[in-house]
Amino acid sequence: MSRTIYHLGTCTTCQRILKEIPNLKKFTLREIKTEPISAQELDAMKKLAGSYEALFSRVALKYRALGLNDMTLAEKDYRKYILQEYTFLKRPVMVLDDRIFIGNGKNVVKAMVEAAKEFR
Repeated sequence: MSRTIYHLGTCTTCQRILKEIPNLKKFTLREIKTEPISAQELDAMKKLAGSYEALFSRVALKYRALGLNDMTLAEKDYRKYILQEYTFLKRPVMVLDDRIFIGNGKNVVKAMVEAAKEFR
């Protein structure tokens, strides 16, 4: 998992961001719908991110559909939902050795691009 980008192939935002990443061939690309993340991978991501909540997407369509917006979720709940439904993983997620970059915010994408430049 040392140089992996977790993304959703049908997500136009993920596709746009992947085009911005230099040295993309040096990364393992994981399409999370066809190759779901394992509990071990999620736990390793959590260790880098500090919490499962940091990896959890509240903009996923199922967030409101399941009524999760009306619940108080604990860390174990975030973990369960991410493992249960791939859309709950905030994406893309870039794992680069002991660093993790989560989501598609402008500053996060800029940091991803800068970090990826290290690999020639």
